[in-house]
Amino acid sequence: MKQNKKPGKIFIANDHAGFPLKNFLIKNNPDQKWENLGVFDETISDYPEQAKILCRRILEDSSINEAVLFGVLICGSGQGMAIKANRFPGIRAALAWNKKSACLAREHNDANVLCLGARLLNFEDAHNIFKIFINTPFKGGRHLKRVKQLDVLP
Repeated sequence: MKQNKKPGKIFIANDHAGFPLKNFLIKNNPDQKWENLGVFDETISDYPEQAKILCRRILEDSSINEAVLFGVLICGSGQGMAIKANRFPGIRAALAWNKKSACLAREHNDANVLCLGARLLNFEDAHNIFKIFINTPFKGGRHLKRVKQLDVLP
């Protein structure tokens, strides 16, 4: 686990419901190195496909990149994206609904993918959650043992 480093590239993907919020986050965080994986309009789309694309990119790029790579997935509730993303070993996707949930996902779980519900959050709250998520380091210590257990299949 790459601890306490600033984020490198941030992959971002969405379904149709998440399109406006994705654009808002990219526009209002120009200092980030974004890689926009789509979708690129509000035409009906399938969130599991977008989650799969993002997770594969994070896993591929992290095997050749020393920087910490994060992902942001946005759908109507955020929950469907989180469910799909967490099927990939090495991905720790967290559905965050406030700053505290985002902070704890990073500190205790070393989450590397933030899932947001575009129909449940206003833009300002989502922006604040994003900022907390990418700027909060993983605490390590007693949490490291548990995080390692997350990828162990039952």
